[in-house]
Amino acid sequence: MPRYSYGGQALIEGVLMRGRDAIAVALRHPDGRIVYATERLDSGVHGARWTKLPFLRGLVVLYETLFVGTRWLVRSASVQAAGTGEDGDEGVELGKGSIALMLGLTLIAGVGIFFLLPLLIASATTSNIQNGLVQHLVEGLIRVAIFLGYLLLIAQAGDVRRVFQYHGAEHMTIHALEAGDPLVVDAVRKYPTAHPRCGTEFLVVVIALSIVAFSLVGRQDPVVMVGSRIALIPVIAAVGYEILKWGARHRGNAVVRAIMYPGILVQMITTRQPTDDMLEVAIVSMEQALEADGETLPAGSGTLTRDVLRLPGLAPVGGGAGAGAGAGAGAGAATDAAAPITIDPPLPGA
Repeated sequence: MPRYSYGGQALIEGVLMRGRDAIAVALRHPDGRIVYATERLDSGVHGARWTKLPFLRGLVVLYETLFVGTRWLVRSASVQAAGTGEDGDEGVELGKGSIALMLGLTLIAGVGIFFLLPLLIASATTSNIQNGLVQHLVEGLIRVAIFLGYLLLIAQAGDVRRVFQYHGAEHMTIHALEAGDPLVVDAVRKYPTAHPRCGTEFLVVVIALSIVAFSLVGRQDPVVMVGSRIALIPVIAAVGYEILKWGARHRGNAVVRAIMYPGILVQMITTRQPTDDMLEVAIVSMEQALEADGETLPAGSGTLTRDVLRLPGLAPVGGGAGAGAGAGAGAGAATDAAAPITIDPPLPGA
């Protein structure tokens, strides 16, 4: 059983796993090889004592996950587009400014579509109704409809379906690690594609919280209502993260399991059963994340061949695992750092 709750994210033909102080990525190269890379978490605040405080920790993890995840989503697409290169370069690298701009535009689109658009529609359709609770109920239902409609729509694309398969592979590998099973395909295959710390479940919690929070604001002037939707997003996200952690920790309780069950149901859209070669990629990503954190692999793991991914600007962490190499000795200290979450699926425009 690892001393840290590992999380991850599906990429284009790959999986990112986030550990205590580093991330590891494994991709299925167009030539069939599994290539990997590791990076330190370098948000500028990572590891600071205050980032482990309740509510603040969720915002820090969300920021790091969004920024790192967006950067590696672009990198993974670059690897697939570049194909095999004789000079060892696997694609191009975008600067931090470009990634920040892309992420900013994505977040603006997400806020507009999932928070402001439901408000606009609900305000227009319930303007003659005096009871303000009706407007908030309609707004919440519209938000749920847009969210589910968006997921169902993008799930029709073949490329997105493959990302959802890698999403399932990521979850299954984390399940196997948490159960102490060897990280091999046969052992990982028996686990479900849904996971209680999934970002899809986080988004479901956020939507439910938004209905409650915005109803407390009540019917106000349009400027106040728009401002409240924007200002309350960080608060809702911070509270939602703590609920997600609490729900994952107490999932054995039948009442908690029932309350959090809608998040599992929505994961039926955002995860798919992966192929064996997708599971191999997720396993390599997890093994490299464990090595980067100085953790020991479960017995029987470390059997898959892998090669180092060469991209501009990478700063490898830990000793690279060659073909069938295992992780280093467990040198990391135990920690109660915030557990990462998956930010899946991407927001509109990502």
